[in-house]
Amino acid sequence: MAGGMSAECPEPGPGGPQGQSPGPGRQCPPPITPAPWSLPRWRAYVAAAVLCYINLLNYMNWFIIAGVLLDVQEVFQISDSHAGLLQTVFIGCLLLSAPVFGYLGDRYSRKTTMSFGILLWSGAGLSSSFISPRWSGLRPGVGCDDADWELALGPPNPPRGAAETQREGAAGGSRSSWCEDVRYLGKNWSFVWSTLGVTAMAFVTGALGFWAPKFLLEARVVHGLQPPCFQEPCSNPDSLIFGSLTIMTGVIGVILGAEAARRYKKVIPRAEPLICASSLLATAPCLYLALVLAPTTLLASYVFLGLGELLLSCNWAVVADILLSVVVPRCRGTAEALQITVGHILGDAGSPYLTGLISSVLRARRPDSYLQRFLSLQQSFLCCTFVIALGGGCFLLTALYLERDEARAWQPGTGTPDSKDVDSNDLERQGLLSGTAASTEEP
Repeated sequence: MAGGMSAECPEPGPGGPQGQSPGPGRQCPPPITPAPWSLPRWRAYVAAAVLCYINLLNYMNWFIIAGVLLDVQEVFQISDSHAGLLQTVFIGCLLLSAPVFGYLGDRYSRKTTMSFGILLWSGAGLSSSFISPRWSGLRPGVGCDDADWELALGPPNPPRGAAETQREGAAGGSRSSWCEDVRYLGKNWSFVWSTLGVTAMAFVTGALGFWAPKFLLEARVVHGLQPPCFQEPCSNPDSLIFGSLTIMTGVIGVILGAEAARRYKKVIPRAEPLICASSLLATAPCLYLALVLAPTTLLASYVFLGLGELLLSCNWAVVADILLSVVVPRCRGTAEALQITVGHILGDAGSPYLTGLISSVLRARRPDSYLQRFLSLQQSFLCCTFVIALGGGCFLLTALYLERDEARAWQPGTGTPDSKDVDSNDLERQGLLSGTAASTEEP
């Protein structure tokens, strides 16, 4: 018997197939069991290696301007506000394609969609190498973020719609439209608040990634550890130091956050948003201390900056789990695309420009000196501490709705099994780990 279902066909409600009940004597359609698919262990390792390499190239692409920011400003004689605008324009081009690829990923082969995106990204990057450096940062992206790459390479595609063929979802319901998916996501408060929390994270990450190397260099000049640079090329050892610190804290933070969520989820159902909230609320004072201590001691500034980045990185894997747990499989691609779009538009698309704009406004009212340049950039960074605290509040609100939205996402008829059918919180994840797609039949 299929998954505890009764021998009689349940009558679908008004939202059921064609809004009609089966009538007397009609037999229930047999449950559709997805065809099994397997993932050899060696392919899993190769896929993980390729994904790490792709994400490395992705971050190199995003922050290459930050590494040569001083030279760019010297060559083109641009202010901090115009320098920050370079990153805004780049991310804006990236976001034009995010909703399109999310829509295609939910309805067609994800491998084909992502492969086309990678080719588009690579071709645009190659083309930008033959044009003026002024426009090299304007190449388009493919609308993909870290969580999306795992769908592109390595694992063989399971049968399309396999996650939707569970329980009543197998009874022939029509696929929802993009507008219906968006309306559903807009009413999913866990998704809404977690997206705003991710936006706050992206805001701070974008500002730090773009301006922190210059901020640290100017702090070094203020301390007399390095002479000012008045002619390019400008040597900035803090770009390498900050980049290495970001990589190290990023790797450790992602592992710590994922492990903490795995352990405490067994005890506290709302552990994931609570972990995100606490880490962001702890990041705010660390970032504040890193800024205010920079004129006094550069070492302490590095320590608190590294600690803040570590706490911030604890959330990246956890927020992906939150999205997967509260959104039905049929529109996860759309949900991911919307989260990318909102997070980048309101986050790191504007934070480099906003930080540079505040710095330029403050500098215009002060004497032109290296100390005043440093203080202007330092004070413009303070807005990040308030934004990251607001992000922590958004995750606290996520915790209020998490259990309710999880229950709704796993109700029969939503394309996912209920808790009586599986012990795992995610059928798709269980299929990936075991090497076979889960079946709807019980022995």
